[in-house]
Amino acid sequence: QAMPAIPASTKSSVTLRLLAHAEQNWPQLKRVEAAYRGAFAYITAVLPHGEKIPLCRLRYGGSAHSFGFAIYSAAHDSYREAALLTGLRAGSPQEALDTACTVHLAGTSR
Repeated sequence: QAMPAIPASTKSSVTLRLLAHAEQNWPQLKRVEAAYRGAFAYITAVLPHGEKIPLCRLRYGGSAHSFGFAIYSAAHDSYREAALLTGLRAGSPQEALDTACTVHLAGTSR
């Protein structure tokens, strides 16, 4: 069966939560961007120089607070299901951002 698409209200709340969380917790980012396609949200980091790094993919399952998580793999140029830092396979967009930034931004504190 098809997964539900992310409602507009959830998209805007996720985007706002990610922007605020990145601003408070990931100062090395200029901002984060979220692109929505069907049941998925694709989260990208924008670095101060304008370089963009794909971070992760959130999978909507009907809740605005718990999303499935897949980390972006540069080696495979794809998203791979992964556990969050909490050890769980699903969690808040903020937990997903923290997990992805921890993986992708290690060593980018130029």
